[in-house]
Amino acid sequence: MRDLHTSLAQLRHGDADIPALVAHWRQAAEQWPGLPPRYTQVLAQLLAPLEASALFSEESCSFSRSDLADNLAQWLDAAERVAPGEG
Repeated sequence: MRDLHTSLAQLRHGDADIPALVAHWRQAAEQWPGLPPRYTQVLAQLLAPLEASALFSEESCSFSRSDLADNLAQWLDAAERVAPGEG
């Protein structure tokens, strides 16, 4: 899942196309062998505010892209432990 790590780094550096990133993460989760359905549900909850944050050019008081990136990193670490996938 290196490409997810790459897109996460792009998000952290402000270089991410948010709609493309969100679509990529959703697709990756759907195609991830052995990933429990609950992980897809949690990912959807994490991606929703990220999509909303794309409407703002700077950090809003409601959403912090840094915090959202941290949450996605935690999700990715947990997902890789439960279903290692293809790397």
